[in-house]
Amino acid sequence: MTSGVSEKSSSLLRIRCNKRQGIALVAVLFMLFLSLFTFARPSSGGCGGRTIRTFNEAVAFSRATTTSHNHEGPIFKNLNDLEATANAKDNQEHVLILTPLKNAASYLPRYFELLDRMSYPKHLISVAFLVSDTTDNTVELLQEQAHVFLNRWKDRYHEITIYQKDFSFELPEDKRHTFELQPLRRSYMARSRNYLLTAALREEHSWVLWLDVDLVDYPATVLEDLQSVDVDVVVPNCLRETEDNSFWGYDKNNWQETDSSLEMQKDLDPEYVLLEGYYEFLTNRYLMVDMPTHHPKLEKVPLDGVGATFTLVKAHVHREGANFPAFVFQHQVETEGFAKMAKAMGFGVYGLPSYLIYHTMNG
Repeated sequence: MTSGVSEKSSSLLRIRCNKRQGIALVAVLFMLFLSLFTFARPSSGGCGGRTIRTFNEAVAFSRATTTSHNHEGPIFKNLNDLEATANAKDNQEHVLILTPLKNAASYLPRYFELLDRMSYPKHLISVAFLVSDTTDNTVELLQEQAHVFLNRWKDRYHEITIYQKDFSFELPEDKRHTFELQPLRRSYMARSRNYLLTAALREEHSWVLWLDVDLVDYPATVLEDLQSVDVDVVVPNCLRETEDNSFWGYDKNNWQETDSSLEMQKDLDPEYVLLEGYYEFLTNRYLMVDMPTHHPKLEKVPLDGVGATFTLVKAHVHREGANFPAFVFQHQVETEGFAKMAKAMGFGVYGLPSYLIYHTMNG
C-alpha cells in the first residue's frame, strides 16, 4: 500500500514538472515569435526601414544581416527599370523628400503635420534633412519625430535620415534678404543642397521633392497631383499666408524669361547674379506669382527659373548631373541656376500658376 502511494506521488510530481516545463517552453516560444513580429529598426539599411511582420521576413532579415558583409561577388543594381511616371502611386515609385535646415525648431511641428497628412503611401517616402550652423534644438526635435514615424504600426515611413554639415556661415536674421548679400548667401544654400542630395539619393528613388520647412499649407494630394503632370521638373505657385486671405506672392524665383530680360542680359558681366523681387535691379522677367490663377490647377506653363519651396524633380534629372550651382551659371546660382542647368541639358521645367500652396509670412 505504501509503495502504491509512493509511486502515485512520484507520478504526480513528474506531471507537475512536465507541466511547468511545458508552460516555460510555450512562454519562450511566444516571446520569440512576439519579438520577430514586432521588430522595428529606427535607422536605414537592411529591410529599408520597414517593420518586420512575418516569420519569413524575420528569416530573410537574419540572413541579410549575417551575410551583408561577406559578398562572394559584386553587387548588381539594374537602373534601367527605374522610372518616374504619371501613375507613380499605382506603380509604387519611391519619393525622396529633401529639406535643408538651420534654426528651424519653431517650424517643425507644422512641417511634420503637413508631411504626415500627405496621401502618398508612407512606405514609399524617404525623408532626409541637412542641418547646418544651427544654434537651437532642431536636431533633437528631428530625432524625436523620426523615432515616432519609424516605429509605428501603420503608415510607417521607408527611411528618415538626419545629416549635419556646418559651413561656418553666419548672417544676421535682419540681413538674410539684403540685396548685396544674396549671391553669397545663395551660394552657401547651393552647397547645402548638393551635400544633402549626394548623401541621401538612393537607387530606389524615382522622385526627389525639395520641400521648405516653413510652408503652412498645401493639399494632401500634392505629390500625386504634381506627378500626374509628368514632366522633369514642376513647381506649384507659392503665396504668402495672410490674415485677410489677400493675394501676396512669395516664391518669386519661379519665372519666365522675356524679350526684355534676355536683351538686358546681353550687356551684363558674365559673373553678375540676377535676383528677383529687388528694386535695386529689375530683371523684366515674368514671375509666376503674377500669372493668372483662375485656370485649371494642373495647367502647366514653361519656366526658366524655379525656387525650391516645393519643387518636384524626376530623380534622373539629378542623376544625370543637374544640381545647384554654387557658382554663377547663366547669371544665376542655386535653385534658379538648377533650372537653367536642367534646361541646358534638355529637361523640361514647368510651373502650375493655379495650383496654390502657402508659405509663412516671414522674410
